[in-house]
Amino acid sequence: MKTMKYTFCLVVFAALFNFKGFSQNSINDYKYIIVPNQFDFLREANQYQINSLVEFLFNKYGFTALMEGKDYPQDLKNNSCLALTAKVEEHKAFLNTKLQIHLIDCNKKVVMSSKIGQSREKEYAKVYNLAIRDAFETFQNANYHYQPNAVITSKASATTSDGAEVSAANAEIERLKNELQKQKVLTKTETKTKQVEVTMIPKQQLSEAIETLYAQPIENGYQIVDTTPKKIMVLYASGVADTFIVKDKNAIVYKKDGLWIYAENNGSELKTEVLNIKF
Repeated sequence: MKTMKYTFCLVVFAALFNFKGFSQNSINDYKYIIVPNQFDFLREANQYQINSLVEFLFNKYGFTALMEGKDYPQDLKNNSCLALTAKVEEHKAFLNTKLQIHLIDCNKKVVMSSKIGQSREKEYAKVYNLAIRDAFETFQNANYHYQPNAVITSKASATTSDGAEVSAANAEIERLKNELQKQKVLTKTETKTKQVEVTMIPKQQLSEAIETLYAQPIENGYQIVDTTPKKIMVLYASGVADTFIVKDKNAIVYKKDGLWIYAENNGSELKTEVLNIKF
């Protein structure tokens, strides 16, 4: 009885193992292979022409390989998961050079690895070249034929949808920017059309003609109060000399010909007023 139970467990385990193995993606599920401009074990981009060699050999053996940064086909732009990324790993060795090529999907999982290619040459350019070619025997014999995988290709529509939303958002931002620019142009036009009318009052009579206000320094500006003292408004620095932004108003206070002018634009008209502010 125990023997039969043990045998049954082995059969179930083997079935699960085989199912897991067959459920994994194969290289036939992927349409492209992206070759990085530089591998981790090299100091420069395409050093010893190794990256170009990897791209060339993949294309030679029936794959569609593209160097990183090239103008990708539209379906790859829409769905990066259609491609595997080639990574070349250098294994530590004493007397020879050992290189292994891994194909990695968009989720950073290894889909396939080559055998470890080896060479005993001493010159770097030659030894890396020979080790890569040796490792490529795996892909040469892989009998690769692209067969679209529904799970992978379905990600394209989602990616395209996201891209469309981003494009729509960018278009809306651009529209708002243009609208704001139009408003700025309109405001400038209105300002030019409706000239600020300022009654030139002699400075000696200014305190008698207009109520005196006082500017009390606060963080990033001034608090304007009357003689009570009652707070009249708050002015924030604008970054322009002698020009302040009025808090909670579509207005500014600026200095012209020795006078402080309050100018408010409510969208339909520009109102101005001379202020007697003591800073």
